[in-house]
Amino acid sequence: MEQGASGSNETVIDSEQDWRDERTRDIVDKIETLRQSIDNVDMAIVALLAERFKYTSSVGVLKARAGFAPADYKREEEQMRRLRRLAIDAGLDPEIAEEYREFVVTEAKKRHKRIAETGEDPGVLDIFA
Repeated sequence: MEQGASGSNETVIDSEQDWRDERTRDIVDKIETLRQSIDNVDMAIVALLAERFKYTSSVGVLKARAGFAPADYKREEEQMRRLRRLAIDAGLDPEIAEEYREFVVTEAKKRHKRIAETGEDPGVLDIFA
């Protein structure tokens, strides 16, 4: 084990010198396989978020045309309840689903506000705006 910057012990599993025996090599192989799966899931999540924001941008354009406010609190409450149920059914901590919902709703409202102000779809999501 190596001493990390925070003072805690850390194992650098990416270094072959730490693979001292067959058991450890087997564990490292399993970790690498799991990390590849995590990377694949991350890729899918990013693609799905991009698709989701395309839909919410279209909603924002339609709201702006109709003169509706960017926020729809009734929809937000429904989404919160639905996502919490989905999380529980999937075995995910509902708080994680709530944090996800908060992120996407906040970003969608930002986009809807920009759409209402400019009259057009803002394009690529700019989370730093």
